[in-house]
Formats: sequence, structure tokens, C-alpha cells
Amino acid sequence: MTIFQSILLGIVQGLTEFIPISSSAHLALLPYFLGWRLQPDLAFVFDVLVQFATLGAVIVYYAKDLWQLALSFINVLKKRRIEENSDFILLMALIVGTLPIVVFGLPLKKYVVAAFNSPLFVGAALLITALLLFLADSFTKTRPTHSTVTIHNALVIGLFQVVAAFPGISRSGAAISGGLFQKLDRSSATRFAFLLSIPALTGAGLVSLLDLFKSPQLLRAIPIILPGFVIAFIVGLFSIHWLVKYVQNHSLKLFSAYCLIIGLFTLGFLYFH
Repeated sequence: MTIFQSILLGIVQGLTEFIPISSSAHLALLPYFLGWRLQPDLAFVFDVLVQFATLGAVIVYYAKDLWQLALSFINVLKKRRIEENSDFILLMALIVGTLPIVVFGLPLKKYVVAAFNSPLFVGAALLITALLLFLADSFTKTRPTHSTVTIHNALVIGLFQVVAAFPGISRSGAAISGGLFQKLDRSSATRFAFLLSIPALTGAGLVSLLDLFKSPQLLRAIPIILPGFVIAFIVGLFSIHWLVKYVQNHSLKLFSAYCLIIGLFTLGFLYFH
């Protein structure tokens, strides 16, 4: 891996982790189409570290919200009784929404790794993302919506997030779609999806760290990966801010069309080559 490759992949990670077009698909397909022969160990180190970069971006962006959630939890501990305030309800919803990925994440790991190495799977999964975004967007145009995330809403969204463990199925896209199917308004579904990404990305990163520290490439890779890490963090911040504003008044069908085009292109390329 070169510094140029690191920076380019960092830009891709920062953009696609939060914009619902699947970061895992782009990180798998870009080297494939450009003919890059990345060392598996080095690519693994890069994937883990830039994931922490985008995790840092969402934590920074939602720092105020996270602080309010922490205060609500501390107040419950101090008073030793549960309060029906919006922050504590949201905290409980995030915990419940994280349970599915905790339960199913590790058992699915070997299948997810195998899928990441299959452009055919990634291309087909992008078509699923396209369909999911299209249906979710169409669903909300004809139904009344609300802004409060219930425990039931959170559990359903968490199950959608499990499916998105596979490359090609956008995590943010699946979580936002899950919220829209639960009749959340676009802003609330997007906010909850991003907040829910924090425990998911943290857990996935911590699991990967166990393998990361065993990698002989770690120390040698840091100077090459650091530029990509910084770029992924900065671009991630901008992409969160942009998407939060965009979904308030715009359709998700733009992202659906993009995933459809990239998915069909990938499958067509594989078929004719």
C-alpha cells in the first residue's frame, strides 16, 4: 500500500461509512477494479484503523448528544430509579438496538470475511441496498411519521443493522431504512442510525484489535496508514453533516440509484470478464 492509496481509501471510507452506499463495498471493489494487489495483512490493519477514524468522527459530531445521554444515566444511578425522560429512553433504545449485533455479530464473522473477498456477493448486495432504500423512501411518503424512538423501533432497526454486517449492504442505509419502516421521520431515523453506529463500530473495532496487535505489519504500516486515517476522520465529519441536512428535504432514491448502477456494473463486469 502506498500513501496515495491510503489517502484515496481514507476519502472513500469517510464518505461511504455514513452516506448510505456501503463503505465495505467500496473498500472491497475499488482495489479490485484498479488492480491493486494489497497485502492482506496490511489491508486488514488499514481497515481496522480507518474504521476507528470514522468512529471518532461520529463521536465528535454527536458529542453533545452523548454527553446528555451520559448525564441521564448518571442521574438514574444517583436517584436509584428510572425516569421517563427523553434522554434516558433514547439511551435504553440504543442499548436494545445494539443487542442484535452483539448476539449475531461474532457467529457471522467468518461469513462476512468470506463475502468481503467476493466481488460477486458485493455486487449483488448493492442491489439489495438499492431496493431497500427505494422501498423505505417510498414507504414514508404515504404514511404519518413520528420522532420518538421506542424500544420496539430500536430492536427492529438493530436487526436491520445485523444484515448490514455483510459487505455491499450499507449499515447506515439499512439502519435508516429500518427507522423509516418503523414510521420514524427522516431526521430522527438518521440521527438514531448514526448514534447506533457508535456501539456497533466500537464493538467491531475492539474485536478486530485482538487480531490487529498480532499482525507483524502493524508498526511498519502506521506511517502509510496515518494520512488515510486523518482524511477518513475529516471527510467523515463532513459527510455526516451533509447527510443530516440532505435527508431533511430530499429523497433517498439518489443513493438507491447509485447502488443500483454500481451493483449492475460490478455484476456485468464479472460476467463479461
